[in-house]
Amino acid sequence: MLLIDIFSLCLRIGELAFSAVVAGLTGQYLHEHKGASAWDEKRFIYTEVIAAIAILYALLFLLPFMSTFWHWPMDFLLFAGLLIAFALLAHYDNSCGSIWNWNGIAGGNYCDKFRADLAFLFLASIFFLVSALLGLWVIHRHTRTTRVEKTRTTRRRWYNSRY
Repeated sequence: MLLIDIFSLCLRIGELAFSAVVAGLTGQYLHEHKGASAWDEKRFIYTEVIAAIAILYALLFLLPFMSTFWHWPMDFLLFAGLLIAFALLAHYDNSCGSIWNWNGIAGGNYCDKFRADLAFLFLASIFFLVSALLGLWVIHRHTRTTRVEKTRTTRRRWYNSRY
């Protein structure tokens, strides 16, 4: 169980880091285009909000006493929210070419930052998915183990009452 807790902690740190990068890159874009209509920038506002929620959630469950794994549904909801943000941004601007063209991503111009934002959105969503699957697996294993122990206890009581 210690390895599972350490793996969960590493996932939370990754979720926090990737969500913070997404919030920073998206916030920079919104700051540079602050004169534009909010309706035109709705995709970026949604991305900023979902990244902020992901940061708060990752910080909350990074605490040591929060390792019960009963929060896997929220992990799955954040995975879906981040994946929706990825899809919204992926279909936003075609002036940079294909979103899968990663040549020169460290250049620092608009297209490079946009692609980096997409990459970190995707990574954050994958980390939340893995965290949700890990939580679901741990809960399923715990429930199955508890059921088996109850069955054994019932059988022992029945056997002891007969003999």
